[in-house]
Amino acid sequence: MGITAIDFAILQFIQAHALSPFLNVVMPAVSAVAFPALAALAVVLVIRPATRREGLALLVALALVFVVCTLTLKPLVGRVRPCVVDTTVPLLVSVPHGYSFPSGHTSAVFAAFGALFFANRNGRLVVPTLVFAIIVAFSRLYLYVHFPTDVLAGVCIGLALGWLAAKIVDALAKRHHLLPS
Repeated sequence: MGITAIDFAILQFIQAHALSPFLNVVMPAVSAVAFPALAALAVVLVIRPATRREGLALLVALALVFVVCTLTLKPLVGRVRPCVVDTTVPLLVSVPHGYSFPSGHTSAVFAAFGALFFANRNGRLVVPTLVFAIIVAFSRLYLYVHFPTDVLAGVCIGLALGWLAAKIVDALAKRHHLLPS
């Protein structure tokens, strides 16, 4: 997948106009806690019988993201990160391992949002999860570790995998009468 001039233009715009001392602290922290926060949320939801379906959908979604994005698409596409292409931008984080496309962080947070949205049982978590997903996605651009098209693909893939995860959990629950409807 080729890198476009628009990708770099967006990243350069962010570097020129959005950087701030506050965000220089917040964005690395947001990226660092994304996966642990999703895992913790999934565990809490699974433990509580009233939210078990959402928790299972979230766990399935995260597993799907790992298989589809990390194990399959990233090595298949093999796209380098913007911080490797343009080393003149000072980084606030270490250069991440692995390839850039699609953004794994973005895929995971939008899969989490999608799983919760499409499981449609606990509406209280949907909006905060969406806000968190948007912030995490932006952090990947702010930190100069993903191209905008990596993040856009992560949003689309994440939403699709979140939907799929919710459908898988619903089908298994109905077939095996494991969870309340």
